Amino acid sequence: MSTRRVKKAASGIVWHKAREPAICFESLSRLPWYHPDCSTVTVALEAEALHHAYGGTITLRGVSLQVRTGSLLAIVGESGSGKTTLLRCFNRLVQPTAGVVRVAGVDVRGTPGDALRRRLGFVPQTGGLLPHWTVLRNAALVPRLVGHTNPERAAAEALTLVGLPPAEFGERLPYELSGGQRQRVALARALAARQDIVLLDEPFGALDALSRAVVHEAFERVRGELGFTAVLVTHDLAEAARLADEIAVMRGGIIEQIGTLDALRRAPATDYVEELLFRATAAARPLVRP
Repeated sequence: MSTRRVKKAASGIVWHKAREPAICFESLSRLPWYHPDCSTVTVALEAEALHHAYGGTITLRGVSLQVRTGSLLAIVGESGSGKTTLLRCFNRLVQPTAGVVRVAGVDVRGTPGDALRRRLGFVPQTGGLLPHWTVLRNAALVPRLVGHTNPERAAAEALTLVGLPPAEFGERLPYELSGGQRQRVALARALAARQDIVLLDEPFGALDALSRAVVHEAFERVRGELGFTAVLVTHDLAEAARLADEIAVMRGGIIEQIGTLDALRRAPATDYVEELLFRATAAARPLVRP
């Protein structure tokens, strides 16, 4: 059994056990485009030379990257950098005008979008909970769509994982929850069918600092237990530093640099990356006791 770093603490590094790098698990094996030859892969997601434009605005300019199985890649950038467009290319919410997207080594261009999206967990910025459904019913949505034999049980297990016991929270409606609790329900929904890949589009950005810390802790705990692959879009470099194994810095539709936080610090590839690191460090400095 391999180990993977999922939390960095002031006292050192905390390690959790993670699964060996295999991506074609039960959920992927039910996909209509699943190919049995990809029983074990080391790259879960891949983008190759992606281009995209909205009208006359170019949002992706030949973007290429790989996400290793079991790792979390954070995509960091300012508004309009193309980070959300890139994320949504992986589940075909956005169709790139050129380039190839692969999931577990399989080109997804011939895949029905709805089938693909049911197999990849997705947490939007607003959570996207149905307001007239209970917490348990919201969390059971994806298991029900994919034909799980017991959607409510799968939802209850996922809610327990994110720290929302179904006996206490299952029958509540979304408006009866705090913002942090609603985002944890959204995370539970994304994981209830045991998806092996999860896409997160700035899911923690609207939370206050305390709620965000609580949700971060829940996310780290769940990821440490399940070992899923994830891509996180965020504008917050500190959040990326806490949660990610690697960070991709985007600007103007291109990736300026991709690597670990230490690698970015040691050798920033562009002036923009260097300035981003400097500003993030300066913003945190007032909180550090002299």
